[in-house]
Amino acid sequence: MAQYTPPLRDMQFVLHELFNVVDELKAMPAHAEVDADTINAVLEEGGKFAAQVAAPLNQSGDEEGCRLDKTTHEVTTPKGFKEAYMQYVEGGWPALSCDPEFGGQGLPIVVNQCFYEMLNSANQAWTMYPGLSHGAYEALHAHGTPEQKKLYLPKLTSGQWTGTMCLTEPHCGTDLGLLRTKAEPQPDGTYKLTGNKIFISAGEHDMAENIVHLVLARLPDAPQGSKGISLFVVPKFNVTPEGKIGSRNGIYCGGLEHKMGIHGNSTAQMVLDGAVGTLVGEPHKGLQAMFVMMNAARLGVGNQSLGLTEVAYQNAVAYAKDRIQMRSLSGPKSPDKPADPIIVHADVRKMLLTARAYAEGGRAFAIWIALQIDRELSSTDEQERKDAADLVALATPIAKAFLTDNGWIATSHCMQVFGGHGYIREWGMEQFVRDARINMIYEGTNTVQSLDLLGRKVLGDNGAKLKKFGKLVRDFVEEEGTNEAMQEFINPLAELGEKVTKLTTEIGMKAFQNPDEVGAAAVDYLRVCGHLVFSYFWARMAKVALAQEASGDPFYKAKLATARFYFAKLLPETAMLIRAARSGAKSLMDVEEALF
Repeated sequence: MAQYTPPLRDMQFVLHELFNVVDELKAMPAHAEVDADTINAVLEEGGKFAAQVAAPLNQSGDEEGCRLDKTTHEVTTPKGFKEAYMQYVEGGWPALSCDPEFGGQGLPIVVNQCFYEMLNSANQAWTMYPGLSHGAYEALHAHGTPEQKKLYLPKLTSGQWTGTMCLTEPHCGTDLGLLRTKAEPQPDGTYKLTGNKIFISAGEHDMAENIVHLVLARLPDAPQGSKGISLFVVPKFNVTPEGKIGSRNGIYCGGLEHKMGIHGNSTAQMVLDGAVGTLVGEPHKGLQAMFVMMNAARLGVGNQSLGLTEVAYQNAVAYAKDRIQMRSLSGPKSPDKPADPIIVHADVRKMLLTARAYAEGGRAFAIWIALQIDRELSSTDEQERKDAADLVALATPIAKAFLTDNGWIATSHCMQVFGGHGYIREWGMEQFVRDARINMIYEGTNTVQSLDLLGRKVLGDNGAKLKKFGKLVRDFVEEEGTNEAMQEFINPLAELGEKVTKLTTEIGMKAFQNPDEVGAAAVDYLRVCGHLVFSYFWARMAKVALAQEASGDPFYKAKLATARFYFAKLLPETAMLIRAARSGAKSLMDVEEALF
């Protein structure tokens, strides 16, 4: 069975040495009292929960899966899942970064980010149950009526109830403008919803006493397309005005999807048969409210793959140091043994370092995004809030797509390190690969994220958001431009920044003539932007490590080695990607449909 050790030292490096989060938080009244000791203590305890409670259930949960009783429509989660969730609730973990007004602890998002990375490493399928609840909490916190907040937020904050989002229908996935679920207004101000939803993660389970579904549906007078969608809160059990459990509502699980991975999470087909719901936000403007949850989910999915990248790396490197096969090409490294450990082989090292570079680069990126969210929510400076919101908007599709693409690459590499044992279930590596693959698809495929980045977030505002990130890069390049020790990191970063600017301009001009140019370039473009982000954070991490190198701490030596590997072996991918993005749409769109 795979093992997991929380990467607390690296988290502390990113939080305290790279970003100096305590100083950042002191400028926010809501978090001014948070200190490093508090952050470290919370994450240490969170790591214990992840490693000791959630992780031991990962493989058994995958093997057992969820079971549906088609007579009662009740779902039973794998053995131990419910008990682990009870421990999670008793420990106060659901409330970590929630609003104190509703029973939350009010800690910064950056703390919650690190905690959830560890949970995802430990057990992605289990973590999806509380993870989706947090998204439902955020949507209702931002757009719910005072009555809805009073009824639902305290229970979602405590973890007594869980939440979901019900978007997809059998005939439509990302194109929500096609959805057909209907909502009929009732004399008492409620609505009765009828329709079918599919692929609803954590849609039905036995871990909490109630499930709060956020459902997209159409009112009778709704215009066609996405502008005619409204959002409703539809609980599994109706809730009395006093906030107590009432009668069973008309929403139930009609079937479970049998998936390639995340078997421990119930991916449900949900049937709405006159289910009672209340309107969230304004009529026909449901997507605006749902996007709060969708964007949180997209960042969460990126975090899922970050977690898988870390745990796959940990197990692969342990195996590579222990497994002996053949001799080093440059001569025996363990002459006292019949063969050398496979970690002496160049390509094994390349696979391991790829996973480590993507894990540590992704951790810096994810924590930086969380810090921007804290600024957006809690800064007292209006311009700082706006700038942070723009950076989060720009970063969200990159985080979702780049981190999940990297997770797929990394888990596949780590499975490869195990050779024939890699696809044997007992080692746990093949499960990481299966679990990682879904992350590139759900919450908007990575192609959708690429179109969102290039079409909406970059070209849609003439590059305004991209320029804000570009300024961070330029400022850092100028600051370190005369530092000889930093040239191996600064020069490729500066060069890539210039190339991204030129590529963006070129694609934008071509798109005026032919919109298909955006679709042809988008996926390659996002990956180039992902490397720009990673090269920026790896250069910054290298600066900190260089300053501490003389201490003799092997942590900084390893950080520098990984930074050098990233710039030497991974960043050069951008040359191919840029060339592919520039090649245009002609070779794709000129192929007649009949030739496929």
